[in-house]
Amino acid sequence: MERAEATMHIGELAERTGLSLRTIRHYDEVGLLEPTGRTVGGFRLYTHDDFSRLMVIRRMKPLGFTLEEMTELLRIVDSFSSDRARSEAPGESDNPGQSENPGQSENPEERAKLDNFIAQAVDRRAKLEQQLAMADEFLELLRAK
Repeated sequence: MERAEATMHIGELAERTGLSLRTIRHYDEVGLLEPTGRTVGGFRLYTHDDFSRLMVIRRMKPLGFTLEEMTELLRIVDSFSSDRARSEAPGESDNPGQSENPGQSENPEERAKLDNFIAQAVDRRAKLEQQLAMADEFLELLRAK
């Protein structure tokens, strides 16, 4: 007998992530985070996987990624997850053409796109670090008065 996965309503998801209901609904509207299901009354239901996905989205926000970039990055990440799931499936490990590195996309174009996103994230993080250093200097000047 298969155990049903625990779900939560949008309010609990918002509380757990620190994001507003409006933001989560917007992500649903633009296709960035669709709920796993709905109640009979039409209320959104989210799983732990949805929560994890939303946390990834939340971590991209301070780096200034657009909704379109987030959508593309999540698509790429999902493709890598699918590759990993296929490589870990019983009886498929000795298939010809199987990736020798589980989780590594068999598509070099997807790998290049992911590497590009990683490079962008590193650059954006460095800029945030510079801005934080300037903010710290500013605070020191104010406190010295």
